[in-house]
Amino acid sequence: MAELLDYLKRVVADRASDLFIVAGSRISEKTENQIFPISRETVFPMETERLISELYERAGRPMEKYRQGGNDDFSLSLPGLARFRVNTYHQRGSMAAVVRVVVFDIPDWKELHIPRQIMDLSAAAHGLVLTAGPAGSGKSTTQACVIEQINRTRACHIITLEDPIEFLYRNQRSIISQTEIGIDAEDCISALRSCLRQAPDVIQLGELREHEMIRMAMAAAETGRLVFAAMQTQGVVNTIERMIDSFPVQQQEQARIQLGMVLHTVVSQQLVPDINGGLVPAYEIMGVNNGMRTMIRENKGWQIENAIEAGGEGMLSMEHSLLTLCCEKIITKETALDYAYRPEKLARRLG
Repeated sequence: MAELLDYLKRVVADRASDLFIVAGSRISEKTENQIFPISRETVFPMETERLISELYERAGRPMEKYRQGGNDDFSLSLPGLARFRVNTYHQRGSMAAVVRVVVFDIPDWKELHIPRQIMDLSAAAHGLVLTAGPAGSGKSTTQACVIEQINRTRACHIITLEDPIEFLYRNQRSIISQTEIGIDAEDCISALRSCLRQAPDVIQLGELREHEMIRMAMAAAETGRLVFAAMQTQGVVNTIERMIDSFPVQQQEQARIQLGMVLHTVVSQQLVPDINGGLVPAYEIMGVNNGMRTMIRENKGWQIENAIEAGGEGMLSMEHSLLTLCCEKIITKETALDYAYRPEKLARRLG
């Protein structure tokens, strides 16, 4: 069987996004949303254990968390090759892993088709910026492009709290402190409490999952910092509702008031198949103005959707984004309708 380093070199050379190490199948890679085997033979539990143990050895990370909890997340950097984000887990009683390839350089936002209005968030002085979307939709990459734009154009102290670190930044006009949860800090909540005493101008968080993390992200934005965070939700209104629903019922009215005050922008994104077999991002964007604050405070989600659809400064609906991709012949009409949040409205616009 090939060595771990051979597989890692292969996925980088093939520009694959992920490497799969699962007993009972061949070692495989994911390229342009397709999975291809790259090992000659099926691997069995002893082989997956050997490969995964080597991942831990190369990362210099103990396996206690994995052995005790059954899953783990960490990063692995191989100089001259790439950086990898590793998720280890158990399946059918054997060790398994998915290794995500993360290149050293921050991608060019223009090549990724990120809209200018998202990149303009780098000029925001304070507030909470949420990036929403399903797993694997490119949320971390979008945030990294905006953080790098801040790094290039502003003199700030930027603190990132990541689990694990995905992109490596080089200090330019800004100073960037990158904290990896589980290595540099015990957990994200204690790391966020500490970073507020480290004179940050910009804070980048990972996924907001728990109520306490959502509450602290809002509180950090309330202190005048610019806070970036991500959520695994789909659509702007759903993202707002998910945040509010994380609070106890008796606190939700106050949470709406607080969120309306601190929220700066919500970006919802997804990756859509293009006509060449690749993937292209589509976005829904809500910029928060006084009218939006009132709608958030008064729980008028349907009015928020209508305001986004009407367009205007800082607004972009998913349907308009998909319509533009369709008109530019980047995606098909069928794909646009499949990925629309409100397909009946898009169908009318497509004629």
